[in-house]
Amino acid sequence: MPVDEREFFQEMTLRICSSLDVEQALARALEYLRRHVPADTIGLGFNELDAARIHVVSAVKRPKAAFIWVDDASEIRLSSALVRWIRSQEPDRPTAVISNTPDAFPVPMRDAFPGLLRDSAIFVRLDLHDDSVGALLVSARGLGRYQPRHAALLDMLRQPLAIAMMNARRYQQLHALYDQLAEDNRALSDDMQRSVGLEVVGADFGLRGVMEQVRRVAPTTSPVLVLGETGTGKEVIANAIHAGSARNGGPLISMQCGAIPDSLLDSELFGHEKGAFTGAGARKRGRFERADGGTLFLDEIGELSAEAQVKLLRVLQEKTLERVGGTETIAVDVRVVAATHRDLGAMVRAGTFREDLWYRLNVLPIRIPPLRLRQEDVPSLVQYFVKRKAREMNLVRTPRVRPSDLERLQRYDWPGNVRELQNVVERTLILSKGGTLEFPSLVGAALTEPPAEADRPFVPRTLDDVAAEHIGRVLEQVGWRISGPHGAAKILGVNASTLRFRMKKLGIERPRPSTNR
Repeated sequence: MPVDEREFFQEMTLRICSSLDVEQALARALEYLRRHVPADTIGLGFNELDAARIHVVSAVKRPKAAFIWVDDASEIRLSSALVRWIRSQEPDRPTAVISNTPDAFPVPMRDAFPGLLRDSAIFVRLDLHDDSVGALLVSARGLGRYQPRHAALLDMLRQPLAIAMMNARRYQQLHALYDQLAEDNRALSDDMQRSVGLEVVGADFGLRGVMEQVRRVAPTTSPVLVLGETGTGKEVIANAIHAGSARNGGPLISMQCGAIPDSLLDSELFGHEKGAFTGAGARKRGRFERADGGTLFLDEIGELSAEAQVKLLRVLQEKTLERVGGTETIAVDVRVVAATHRDLGAMVRAGTFREDLWYRLNVLPIRIPPLRLRQEDVPSLVQYFVKRKAREMNLVRTPRVRPSDLERLQRYDWPGNVRELQNVVERTLILSKGGTLEFPSLVGAALTEPPAEADRPFVPRTLDDVAAEHIGRVLEQVGWRISGPHGAAKILGVNASTLRFRMKKLGIERPRPSTNR
């Protein structure tokens, strides 16, 4: 009975393109193909002649059938003779080739496909859109099974097969990337839990009360506000909250609010559509979208403009957003952990921070004490930073810290808090030549005996004034170099762009050289 070619093409195309899972699609195609063409196996592959192999994308077979190559092989190795033979074949040769006898192909071909000695096969050449060459392989038990009409039917399927092959390759590549990213995410989450979720230095001493609050708030879904001076480790506490929550399998996305100009803030937080503004050459997801299912850490939230505060409040209330230049409403499931060194209550009273946003964030504030109020943590922090930095610097042995130096470090006030201590340890390790660290030679007078508290006159100052003075001193020490390994940004533990922004905001300018002679 003659085959209705139109029906055959339509039914086979529907089955071939029925699923991105190419093995499932081939199984459906084989089931229908057997009604019109002898077939016990069907497979798709593409040539990688530079690597002397044929990569098998997918293949299926009937029970007890055998492939014409080695069963369960994901690739077919090719001899140099077979590679030369394949390269010699003209592209315009017939696309469907029948093998009904063992001598239909040269010896190198039979070596690569041992099943050609016992089974019949049809090879259909597929010219793929990326200029590579693929093939459809159909085989049936026994010799002499195929006729020219069978090859003609399969030859009709070259275009849908080529499309299916390209889709399958892209799908496999995306699936491999997804698996790799998922594995990397799991590894990073494990590292984060080990480094901050379970090992917050000082958790048993100066930060005991802070960690008790972290353990209470982490399992909830409430926003968290982390308060503390610059350099006290607010991001570490945010990491610990994320690690202890049910969202620890999701992303933790951070944003330094004070480092982003107001003109770019909407794009950074909410994303933008292609063409939304000059330079928006492609769609971009914002921090909220990237943090979906996880946690968004907004550092220095007190730096947000009034307009940005309104938009942030709307997302927190409605849990939806729109990208800049877009009209689509996007639902997001994000927990916000915010941090600041500013007095937000005073800012609310002064009208520079929205009261409703303040109440939204201030569910359970966590205040991190400065290092000068928990000096019992200094020895543990020093040992922790020495070990970590020595490992990062690939030192053979971890240098020793003298007890006398630990005592001197413990007596220092550390105006730059933990970040300053970390930078002092790193500088000491860089300049150290032996197995014992020499702290006094680095910080000099800074680590001398401080005057008694009663001898110090207390002069109230704003946090901005203190920060401006400290940044100015560091800049003077490094000759006003901002970036680079020995620049002020490195010492202060911030990005160079962040430091420039803070300098502009605090009015810090390099003194002009004197013109007096």
